[in-house]
Amino acid sequence: MGEYSKALSSHERSLEIRKIALPPNHPDLAGSYNNISMVYSHMGEYSKALSSHERSLEIRKIALPPNHPDLGSSYNNVGLVYHNMGEYSKALSSYERALQIKKIALPPGHPSTARTERNIELLKKKM
Repeated sequence: MGEYSKALSSHERSLEIRKIALPPNHPDLAGSYNNISMVYSHMGEYSKALSSHERSLEIRKIALPPNHPDLGSSYNNVGLVYHNMGEYSKALSSYERALQIKKIALPPGHPSTARTERNIELLKKKM
């Protein structure tokens, strides 16, 4: 538990392998950037987390249909980082875009949609 440097190293190595094996905007690369972002978030290094989440989002915008659930998850993840950084208006914008996509892409009452709705509720209490 708490071995973030090892986790980060593993995810970065995975990303490097995927960069060699896959086209530049392959969705699996977005997954690798997302994993790296999550480690940075747990470490409290939000600017690095944001950078990786934004890279993941950009790849998914290119590689996936506009209402793909993974795209919604990326917007939610960007929102989480902005939320943790105290940039509430940017967080809200990201969460709202995530929710918009998830409501189209997922069945009613889906847990992922509910998580984004909860994130919006928690954020609005801080605004």
